[in-house]
Amino acid sequence: MIESYTFGRMVIDGSVYTSDIIISSNLIDSSWWRKSGHKLYLKDIESILSDKFEVFIIGTGFFGLMKVEQEVKEYFQKKGILLIIENTKKAVLHYNKFSLKKNTVGAFHLTC
Repeated sequence: MIESYTFGRMVIDGSVYTSDIIISSNLIDSSWWRKSGHKLYLKDIESILSDKFEVFIIGTGFFGLMKVEQEVKEYFQKKGILLIIENTKKAVLHYNKFSLKKNTVGAFHLTC
């Protein structure tokens, strides 16, 4: 569960994270970064793609400035995985809701 999110700061199970992050039921990767700062390509999330999950949630930043490339959207559509793309504040709400019932992964840009 994500306890809180504000610009540049996320709290998960009492631990504070200040860099972009990928989380799932068994992983917290706080060293996650993208090839191009404000664009998300499939290559940027390939480390998690071999995992089994039903929902993938992308937080595009506090102001929603990170853009998700079409190849990412097409990949999840072909796999039949629910993809949710929202600003990070809304994405956190979706993550907390879905992670209670479904195997869920979240990739969150914490600033911009």
